[in-house]
Amino acid sequence: MVLRTQHQNIMEWLGKGKAIILIGPRQVGKTTLVRQITQRLDRKTLWLTGDDPETRSILNNISLARLQALIGQNEVVVVDEAQRFTNAGLMLKLMTDHLPQVQLFVTGSSSLDLAAQTKESLTGRKIEFHLYPFSFVEMCAEHGYLTERSLLEHRMLYGYYPEVVQKDPPQAQKILNDLSDGLMYKDLLSLDQIKKPSLLVKLLQALALQVGNEVRYLEVAQTIGADPLTVERYTDLLEQSFVLFRLPSLSRNARNEIKKGRKIYFYDNGIRNAILKNFSPLALRNDTGALWENFLLAERMKRNAYSDYFCNAYFWRTTTQQEIDYLEDAGGRLHAFEFKWQAKKPVRFPSAFLENYPGSSTTLINQESFDAFVGVQ
Repeated sequence: MVLRTQHQNIMEWLGKGKAIILIGPRQVGKTTLVRQITQRLDRKTLWLTGDDPETRSILNNISLARLQALIGQNEVVVVDEAQRFTNAGLMLKLMTDHLPQVQLFVTGSSSLDLAAQTKESLTGRKIEFHLYPFSFVEMCAEHGYLTERSLLEHRMLYGYYPEVVQKDPPQAQKILNDLSDGLMYKDLLSLDQIKKPSLLVKLLQALALQVGNEVRYLEVAQTIGADPLTVERYTDLLEQSFVLFRLPSLSRNARNEIKKGRKIYFYDNGIRNAILKNFSPLALRNDTGALWENFLLAERMKRNAYSDYFCNAYFWRTTTQQEIDYLEDAGGRLHAFEFKWQAKKPVRFPSAFLENYPGSSTTLINQESFDAFVGVQ
C-alpha cells in the first residue's frame, strides 16, 4: 500500500474542530486514504456515499432532527463524493454547526458544485486538501529511487493513476481508456451545461495536442467547429472536474509580452495519451518535449500542494517568440524554469526577461536535474 504524503498532513488537523475536505480527480485514492485514516482512529464511523442513489435520496433536503438520528453515536462521519448530493453545503453546515463533536470527512471528485457550496457554508470550519494521482516522490518512497527513476519513460506514457502503476502496458492502456471516458463524462454529462458530448471529446483531443503550446480559444473553436465561448466554458468545466489545468501568461507591462495567453496541461500524462489513443514509445514520438513538460508541471503541482508551498504560477512569452516554460512568483521573487528532455547545450534565458525582471533565479530542468523540482529530498 503506497503511503500518501497527504496522510500525515491530514492527521495533523484531526481533532481541531475542522471538517476535512479532500478533493481531486476520480480514482486517485481519496476514499482509500480516508478509510486508512478512519481505521487508524478506531472510532465508530458512518459512511455516506454520494454514488449510492438510496443514500442520496435519504439525505436530500434532510432536516437536522433526521440527520442527528441518522448519525446517532458515530464519532466520525465520512461524506464520500459529496458533490453528488443535492444541497451538500447545507447538509455539511448542519453537521458542523450542530454536531461539533463529530469529526467530518468530505471527499469530492469535482469542484463544479462542491467548492461553491462548501466555501460559504463551511467558512472557518474546514481545512481543504488536494489529492492527485501518485507522485514520483511517493513511488520513490514505495520501492526506491533507482527503481522509480528507471521507470521514468513508462510514467511519461502511462502516468500515475493507482490502478495503472503496477500494470504492464496492455493492461495499463485498457484501464486508462476506461478512466479517461469516466473522467470526461461521469460528472460533466450529469450537468445541463454540457449540451454536446461529442464536442467535449473533440475539445479534449484538440487540447491534448496543444500541450506545451499557447492555446487560443478562437483557433480551437475553428478546429472543432464550435463557438469560442463554448470552448472556454467547456474548458473551465474540465478544469473544475480535475481533468486539466490552465497556466496563465505573466504580463507586467514589459514590452511585447503576451497579455492574456494561457497554456493547458493534464493532471496525468496517461489520461492525456489515452485521449489521443497514443502510447507509442518516446523514440517513435514527436511530442516527447510536451510529455516531459506536462509530467514536470503535474509533479510540481503535487509537490507544491503537499508541502503547502504557495506561489503564483505562469509561463512567459513575447510577441517575438521569446519564451520561458514556467515561472513561480514566491516570496516576492520570480523563479524561472526551462524544461528540456535532452539538453545537450547550455540553455540561455531570454535577455528581455532578465532585463525586465532583474534578480530572478533561472534553472534548467532536464532528466539529470529534475529531482529537487518535483520534491525529492
